[in-house]
Amino acid sequence: QVQLVESGGGLVQAGGSLRLSCAASGRTFSRYAMGWFRQAPGKEREFVAAISRSGGSTNVAESVKGRFTISRDNAKNTVYLQMNILKPEDTAVYYCAGHLTRTMAVVSRLEEYDYWGQGTQVTVSA
Repeated sequence: QVQLVESGGGLVQAGGSLRLSCAASGRTFSRYAMGWFRQAPGKEREFVAAISRSGGSTNVAESVKGRFTISRDNAKNTVYLQMNILKPEDTAVYYCAGHLTRTMAVVSRLEEYDYWGQGTQVTVSA
């Protein structure tokens, strides 16, 4: 029902910043709760941040709290992940995910998401 395409990944130095974007197709973007997940080599995919349909509610993982911010612009069909004070341990493939819902809830569980982007690589050098 929706196609998600991430962009903005790349190689940055520790302490630097990066903003990821996730562009969604269609005209029903505002009906999806959205989230960001990441997966490092040899590790399970983990929750990073999530945002409700309207953008009024957010949740971020403890490991990135105070450094990462999730936001969305429904007029542009885009969700963002602003990443500041990046650390080498942030290195991973970052995935955008969507969950079609009629509620305003924030969805943080990986298994609840049905639509996924292809991922974008973020590499933070020491």
